[in-house]
Amino acid sequence: MKKNNLNKYRLLTSIKFTCQWRNVALGTALFSCWGLHAQNPIVQTAYTADPAPMVYNDKLYLYTSHDEDGSTWFTMNDWKLYSTDDMVNWTEHPTLLSFKTFEWAGGDAWAAQCIERDGKFYMYVPVTDRKGETAIGVAVADSPYGPFYDPIGAPLVRADYGNIDPTVFIDEDGQAYLYWGNPNCYYVKLNKDMISYKGEIHAVPMKPEAFGRREGDPQRPTLYEEAPWLYKRKGMYYLFYAGGPVPEHLAYATAESPEGPWKYGGTLMATEGGSFTNHPGIVDFRGKTYLFYHDASLPGGSGFTRSVCVREMDFGRDGKVNPVKMVKEGVEKGLKPLCPYRKVEAETMAWSKRMKSDYNSQVGVFITALADGAYMKVRAVDFGEKAPSRFSARLSTTHNAEITMEVRLDGLEGQVLAELKVPRTGGSDRWKLVEKQIPQVTGVHDLYFIFKGKAMRNLAYFDYWKLSH
Repeated sequence: MKKNNLNKYRLLTSIKFTCQWRNVALGTALFSCWGLHAQNPIVQTAYTADPAPMVYNDKLYLYTSHDEDGSTWFTMNDWKLYSTDDMVNWTEHPTLLSFKTFEWAGGDAWAAQCIERDGKFYMYVPVTDRKGETAIGVAVADSPYGPFYDPIGAPLVRADYGNIDPTVFIDEDGQAYLYWGNPNCYYVKLNKDMISYKGEIHAVPMKPEAFGRREGDPQRPTLYEEAPWLYKRKGMYYLFYAGGPVPEHLAYATAESPEGPWKYGGTLMATEGGSFTNHPGIVDFRGKTYLFYHDASLPGGSGFTRSVCVREMDFGRDGKVNPVKMVKEGVEKGLKPLCPYRKVEAETMAWSKRMKSDYNSQVGVFITALADGAYMKVRAVDFGEKAPSRFSARLSTTHNAEITMEVRLDGLEGQVLAELKVPRTGGSDRWKLVEKQIPQVTGVHDLYFIFKGKAMRNLAYFDYWKLSH
């Protein structure tokens, strides 16, 4: 982004920031009263934004940007990855990519998207180069988990300014398209190698009939703001986007071709949620269509510390999108139960409070219980018809005071399945496997892991757990 445009964008963001503060207190209050039945936001151990879902081999992968704790600007240095096969329990994976992957980049790991083609995975990312200009880069990996590398050592594409929020789509004829941009919207046709493009950069005409009419701003005649997301259903192409003025809402346009011309369809999700931005991510998974978005509902949430959420969405017979609202319940019923007779990573969970995710080279991602009463919930754990006899967990603490982990069924005050003393090992790089005989339990249950102790901070570390007969 050129300096004059960057200054304009920062001024706009300052205005956005002022607007969103009216909603922050409400968002935090909602979080505190949602209670044990909340499923949104789907990640509580970090601030996440700009969701980009991808389905591969019957699993849903969710790539997100990452707002740093305490941010008062878009302080974002890397991208995160979560996965699920049941839509209620989400597993965090090691950080797969940062702006530092690109030697030409100077910062700003903003909204990205990943797509698979011919067994390789291509992640399109907006970053700011070392001259302060925005550009779209591409990274490649042999696995959805990475590691990703920069195959071209330079930006893939750059328009005049506003090179953020790329979305990528491969049509049934094999042609791939890359859309991006704020305040304008651009697209190119990608070559089959997915790391180059053919032809020129196309500017999508900013017409009210395409994106809706914006009143009072002759410089921006349409509602289009940023965050395009290209999607296809029953032969119809949809371009979802964040609409303005700020605070943003979600809207969409339709076309008979991925190149347009686009026709304004209406609002998908009205302005709400305490964040002055929003970002759609739409995907089909196991017969349902899911909308991912972000809000500011975690404690400390704001327009710069956001949280990814999900809900189902659907379409009318005429192809129109049925408008939806943000929901605290998220996906209420999982698609399948969770098997506990294998190592279940602690970072696989449906909900948590006072927990943070951490990483080291020894165990990968693990969970830190920050204070007394910290807990996490795992949904729909299938004990089976034959009751297990033992529960085991890999744990650690640095404290001399007694620290315990209670495992309860179906609630914070539910039946105690096991109570384990967390061993003092000296740190998160040293662990001990603790086992406990348990009462006979069969069927499907939610499990609650509750940490208790008098230590003031970083109560315990939790790597994995499992049941055994």
